[in-house]
Amino acid sequence: MLRFAPSPTGDMHIGDLRIAILNYIVAHQCGEDFIVRIEDTDKECNIEGKDQEILDILALFEIEYSQVIYQSQNIRFHAAMALQLLHEKKAFSCFCSDGWLDNKRHEAKEANKAYHYDDACRNLPAELVIDNTNPFTIRITRPDEAIVIHDKIKGELTSDPDTVDSFIIMNQDKTPTYNFSCGVDDMLSDISLVIRDEKHINNTPKQEHIRRSLAYNKTIEFAHLPHISNDNEFSVKSLLEDGYLPEAILNYLVLIGNEMPKEIFTMKEAIELFDLSKVSKDPTLFDINRLKDINKKHLKNLDLKELSRYVGFADEEIGSLASLYLDEVSTTKDLKLKIAPIFSERVIPKELKEQVQIVSECIKNAPYFEEYNDFKDYIIKETQITEENLSKPLYLVLVNTESGPALSEIYKYLKNYLGEIVK
Repeated sequence: MLRFAPSPTGDMHIGDLRIAILNYIVAHQCGEDFIVRIEDTDKECNIEGKDQEILDILALFEIEYSQVIYQSQNIRFHAAMALQLLHEKKAFSCFCSDGWLDNKRHEAKEANKAYHYDDACRNLPAELVIDNTNPFTIRITRPDEAIVIHDKIKGELTSDPDTVDSFIIMNQDKTPTYNFSCGVDDMLSDISLVIRDEKHINNTPKQEHIRRSLAYNKTIEFAHLPHISNDNEFSVKSLLEDGYLPEAILNYLVLIGNEMPKEIFTMKEAIELFDLSKVSKDPTLFDINRLKDINKKHLKNLDLKELSRYVGFADEEIGSLASLYLDEVSTTKDLKLKIAPIFSERVIPKELKEQVQIVSECIKNAPYFEEYNDFKDYIIKETQITEENLSKPLYLVLVNTESGPALSEIYKYLKNYLGEIVK
């Protein structure tokens, strides 16, 4: 079982989507289920509707899952596991105040040392614990030996007991901490491989320590992806609004920091071609210009009728017309800006108004011409405008600009729309 575990606390960024995509791909490669776990235990930070927005984005990228789990629904299990650890003396109640702990952190900083909890409450006599009415957290006891993780990307990772520390697993309000809920939930869902951002790499030994303390013997494998250092600059929603195709975004996120045998591919092809072992160990940048180039190639691969839908039509001829502009634009947003003026009110330069009016009236009264040359010759004959002087006014009449793709190509796809365009 593999999982994607987002928090509904803001817009999904490209780093999050990359993690979802790669987990989905590897789940398919391994023949395992893929689940979504909404990590919603931090009620103060949750934003209403963001959970559904996450699921809608996954659907748009054709990422299917067998189950959606809300982490808050597992709190009773988190509490039960914490109680088990207390009974087995593998966890203890900690009455240290926030002020006390802040002072200890300050002392460590002044001494230029890493802060570790000093286990002040670890061996409190039972009567002091029972009679103590102060708020308390629950801490898991630090491990007796180093925690060793074999990471599929980073290699062997070793964390000594002090680095893991006696960390908090239940807050004073009796809600689980991130590491405790995550460590327990991966166990409950029988997760076999966790693919996630390397920013979580320090959490991994803590979560592994939790499971070992609970006598969970199954080995969970890990793959920590090199961080996309500027991922917060790009939300998935903003990229979609800017006119990037889901298939192009997916393509680039699989490609980034990775070796693939081809540059342009679909999700189906990615499942066949992706190799987790070939992911780079080094951090990377999200290159918007590279995405633009990939997006343009995916636009050129679209079915013409599908392409036309991105500019507000469902017509192969408009799709063909739009394809004439694909060397000039990289996104559907920019492409729409090329097509929309064709069906909008004309803004004619003063010096061309008379000629445009003459050409427009001529076209209104013209018979239907299949070929552009016959159409052009008719206008020249009827208006007495020379071919040399006809170009700009004809462009303005047909596409509302003074230049563009060849008029012969434009006419080929607009001839059946002349009645709508020339008014």
